[in-house]
Amino acid sequence: MTDSIMSKAATMEIPINSNGDTGTLTEDDSLEQDLQQVMVSGPNLNETSIVSGGYGGTAEGIIPTSSIKGPAVHYNAEFNKRIPVTGLGSNMHHSSSSSSMTAEETTRGVAVEKLETVKKWGLNTYKCTKQMISERFGRGSRTVDLELEAQIEVLRDTKRKYENVLRLARALTNHFYNMVQTQHALGDTFADLSQKSPELRDEFGYNAETQKLLCKNGETLLGAINFFVSSINTLVNKTMEDTLMTIKMYENARLEYDAYRSDLEELSMGPRDAVAMARIEAAQQQYQVQKDKYERLRSDVAIKLKFLEENKVKVMHKQLLLFHNAISAYFAGNQQQLEQTLKQFNVKLKPPGADKPSWLEEQ
Repeated sequence: MTDSIMSKAATMEIPINSNGDTGTLTEDDSLEQDLQQVMVSGPNLNETSIVSGGYGGTAEGIIPTSSIKGPAVHYNAEFNKRIPVTGLGSNMHHSSSSSSMTAEETTRGVAVEKLETVKKWGLNTYKCTKQMISERFGRGSRTVDLELEAQIEVLRDTKRKYENVLRLARALTNHFYNMVQTQHALGDTFADLSQKSPELRDEFGYNAETQKLLCKNGETLLGAINFFVSSINTLVNKTMEDTLMTIKMYENARLEYDAYRSDLEELSMGPRDAVAMARIEAAQQQYQVQKDKYERLRSDVAIKLKFLEENKVKVMHKQLLLFHNAISAYFAGNQQQLEQTLKQFNVKLKPPGADKPSWLEEQ
């Protein structure tokens, strides 16, 4: 029945006016009712087939509609139209889901990496702490380089003594600076009294000139002492400190080396099954890494100690000679010799009042 009705419908023309209403039909009302029945109770679109030969043709070329992939459609029963629905929303949802999954995987990877780093650090700290406690209580063995250890101890003792020299030289500089300022003020006072006391003008004048000369020579000596202090400070707090930092790294590497060496020795005395052999092999690799690091830092320390000793002798020879010549010339009253000493060692004096703040800074 359906095929006959559809065949009739295929040969009919249904007029539609401008308002979308149907016009007068040329057939009877039974045909209209049959068409409505087909539209309401017709087969499901997902289960129908498309026949290439038209209605009433053979079964050849039948394509199931369920196998056709395309945009989804809505069926409007009133106007007998199919309205396509675009897939933009689903594409956007899929893109956002992919982005969120990628970000989540990246965050998870960073967290795993940090966790592994913390795990390695904790294991290394545990082994080093265990080795340190064993050495302190005399239960563990430690690697000792007697010659290098002796040189390190000499350096530390030398640094303590040089720090004391630096402290005393700074104290001398402060006291001498105060004396020079006092001489300067005393000279100004004598000069003022020389103008206001005619009967003692010559006596006050002589003393004023003497104090001004002493003040000038004192400023020259202060320049030499400041240069001496600056050089000693560089030697102690930069050159020696840099070498001691390398020594500290060397001592930490020595502790790690002994910790992994002790761990390898303990594993070697245990059973020799497959699991134990795997652990021994891993411990051997870690031990070799720590050994290479220890030997490299030991070589660095030996080289730095050698260059430090040469640099110390060179610097102190120059600075001690400067200090001796400047002090001797000052207290001998030899102004020419004092100035010649500063030129010999390339010491440049600051102009008077260079260290004083400007009047804007004093406000």
